[in-house]
Amino acid sequence: MSVVAHGIDLCEVERIARMIERHGDRFLTRCFTAAELAYADASAKRRDEHLAARFAAKEAVLKAIGTGWSQGIAWTDVEVTRANSGAPGVQLTGRAAAIAIERGIERWSLSLSHAGGMAVASAIGLGWDGSRDEAVG
Repeated sequence: MSVVAHGIDLCEVERIARMIERHGDRFLTRCFTAAELAYADASAKRRDEHLAARFAAKEAVLKAIGTGWSQGIAWTDVEVTRANSGAPGVQLTGRAAAIAIERGIERWSLSLSHAGGMAVASAIGLGWDGSRDEAVG
């Protein structure tokens, strides 16, 4: 499996806190899936950090597929998941999934971190080795 694309994003935790304060549930349900909100709510003390990291991850993934928030992609088309080991992952649905497949991305490697009021995400799309004739994986 080859690296097909990479995206990175940095997000201020306070920016997410302000958006929640101003727009409440409208912002939260527009940008995050129920599972992402449940994960963040389980750690109320660090909720804004967890949401900022997921926000950054969504941005990083869409930078990797090269669309940004265009072409009919919804915020919830990109979901940050969590493996039993605690490792973050990416699950795409809707237009985001279709575009990623068109671009040869079949799997994701995701890294998240937050410190000093900032959250960062790095998303690496893995898949085709450059030839659509040969599936890798």
